[in-house]
Amino acid sequence: MEAKTIKKIGVLTSGGDAPGMNAAIRAVVRAGFYYNLEMYGIYRGYEGMIQNDIKKLDSKNITHVLERGGTFLKSARSEDFRTAEGRKKAYNNLQNHGIDALVVIGGDGSLTGAHLFYQEYGIPSIGLPGTIDNDLSGTDSTIGFDTACNTAIEAIDKIRDTATSHDRLFFVEVMGRDAGFIAINAGIGSAAAAILIPENKTPIENLVDKLKSRSKAMKTSNIVIVAEGGKSGSAQEIADKVKKFLPYYDIKVTILGHLQRGGAPTSFDRLLASKLGVAAVEGLMQGKYDVMAGMINNKVVFTPIVKAIVDDKAVDEEDLRVANILST
Repeated sequence: MEAKTIKKIGVLTSGGDAPGMNAAIRAVVRAGFYYNLEMYGIYRGYEGMIQNDIKKLDSKNITHVLERGGTFLKSARSEDFRTAEGRKKAYNNLQNHGIDALVVIGGDGSLTGAHLFYQEYGIPSIGLPGTIDNDLSGTDSTIGFDTACNTAIEAIDKIRDTATSHDRLFFVEVMGRDAGFIAINAGIGSAAAAILIPENKTPIENLVDKLKSRSKAMKTSNIVIVAEGGKSGSAQEIADKVKKFLPYYDIKVTILGHLQRGGAPTSFDRLLASKLGVAAVEGLMQGKYDVMAGMINNKVVFTPIVKAIVDDKAVDEEDLRVANILST
């Protein structure tokens, strides 16, 4: 599509929150001001678009948000946006505000919404990968992933203190229902005895053999990282199965849960969000529509949204190999 003259951009966050979303919003808004554009915040994601919860932003709105976790624009799931009627209402509200284009910050579901909206109404849009899961193709890292990994490692380090003090076996469940990126990175970074991810099914017998070998090596305290969507089951289910094989182990289970979503973003996530936020505004002005801005090899790239959400982002086999070596 030929580039349109863009004067007003709406920005929203959708789906699960991720550290760095505020940094991304700030970058989008500041870049818009730099190019003399009017910037609008769409509160509560697509649901706010339908409910007309749309407000013009000024510099005060983005003061002291860079360092904050969460999203000041709020986020919400929207069943109504899944319907043609809901999207029509959302479109009319954008028209009433004179909004020419959108920047959507979120995961695959959020970007799917932007793609569908563009196809139906031709609203120019660019997505930013805001999700702790790191499961979007077209970027080496998603906004929030680095912070989530750091949060998980910090928590696991504290758990290890107790595990070591009492010679306990801890199963720690991290987020990643469909992707094992957090589990792998947190596992390597915290010297885990084993890492179980959704992409691979680890037989209980194999895990038990590894724990036995570590026991023979006088490693009496162990941490096993389990991604919440692991094919082998939840952390609790796996712990129960292992207990039958190793009844002499003092086994505990810790679920980190939404702890990983919160907190101030790391310097890496702040920088990533800032670069991509500027890229989104400049991309829209250059006629790059229905794409996701990402970072590959430290260079900004634009990937069609369909490709970013459909192509499976595979875990790095080299990371798995390294994890296996280091856990022996």
